[in-house]
Formats: sequence, C-alpha cells, structure tokens
Amino acid sequence: MSAWLALLAAGLFEIAWAFGLKYSDGLTRFWPTAATLVAIGLSFGLMAVALKSLPFGTAYAVWTGIGATGSILVGMLIYSEPADPVRVLCLTLIVAGMVGLKLNSPV
Repeated sequence: MSAWLALLAAGLFEIAWAFGLKYSDGLTRFWPTAATLVAIGLSFGLMAVALKSLPFGTAYAVWTGIGATGSILVGMLIYSEPADPVRVLCLTLIVAGMVGLKLNSPV
C-alpha cells in the first residue's frame, strides 16, 4: 500500500471515529463505542504505515486536515450545522493547505 493511500485511509477512519463518538453517547452505547475503537485503531495503524516514508509534519497535518474537513462536512450534511460563507472559506483553506503539502512533499 502506498504511503499516501494509507494516509488517506487513516484520515477517513479519523472521520469515522469522530462520527462514532457522537453516536456512542459518551462511550455508553456498546456498538457505537466498539466501532469507534476499531476506527481509532485503524486510523492510528494506517497513520503508522504512512509515517514509514512520509515526512512527519506533512503526514500529521494532512491526517488531521482530512479528519477536520470530513468532520465539518459530516456536521454540515448530517447534523445541519451552518454552512455559511466564512466556514466554507475556512474549509477551503484547510483543503488548499493539504494539497499544497502534498504537492511539496518529496515522496
């Protein structure tokens, strides 16, 4: 598995565990809690794979950026959180930063 693909998958599991935390009701519901723990394990494991060849700072920024961007989008789409122009602009800046880091990466 390529490092960038592992990093993308790790970021997607980052979104999944954040979503699972919302449904776990403070880690009191068994299945959402179990799914959250699995997603956390997969996210960390895939991040570890990505870190074997990607620069630490780039990998961490992209990983958290995918998680933040995805969580914001989930909030907007599923929980009807505001999608005002300032939030969308800030979200766009996060994505632009991740793309810039990827394009400037030596790997």
